[in-house]
Amino acid sequence: MPEGLRAIAVGAFALGLFWIGGLHAARAQDYPTRPVTLIVAQPPGGGTDIIARIIAQALSTQLGQPFVVENRPGAGTVVGTAAAAK
Repeated sequence: MPEGLRAIAVGAFALGLFWIGGLHAARAQDYPTRPVTLIVAQPPGGGTDIIARIIAQALSTQLGQPFVVENRPGAGTVVGTAAAAK
């Protein structure tokens, strides 16, 4: 394949990816549509919980959706990790 033709093909491919990505981003503007639960695998009142609540408040203000912090301590964070995985 000649070098100039290859550059045009790569450019067209990249342009197609940007176009598809732009369409996807336009549809994603409605997210989130429901309250978001932020699972913290530490007990309430600790440093991780305080930081999570600060972040949840900032996200709630910025996105206009409620963010709920749910503490799931236990088993060395396994309980919270399993809850987040589900």
